[in-house]
Amino acid sequence: MNLANKIESDRLTMINFHASWCGPCIAMKPHLDETVAKYGVAIHYERVDIDRNPGLAKIFEIRGVPTTMLYKSGKMKWRHSGVLSSQQLTEIVNENL
Repeated sequence: MNLANKIESDRLTMINFHASWCGPCIAMKPHLDETVAKYGVAIHYERVDIDRNPGLAKIFEIRGVPTTMLYKSGKMKWRHSGVLSSQQLTEIVNENL
């Protein structure tokens, strides 16, 4: 399933925009992995490297990394730029499921 299909699905989709050179992105990855593992197939998850996918970064208007978004049924439910803990991510996912 491609990213567009995931965004349009009824299942919550988390997208994390990052870069390999970004220290905060590297620090946040374990928190993302832990959070996504809690939900299994209940949510879709995509990590997008802005240097490898500049077109997507432009479409989603990414100005800084890490930027994390939640989509459901084609609508953006939440967006945040900056590092978040596993606990913060879990709370946000629970609010939007």
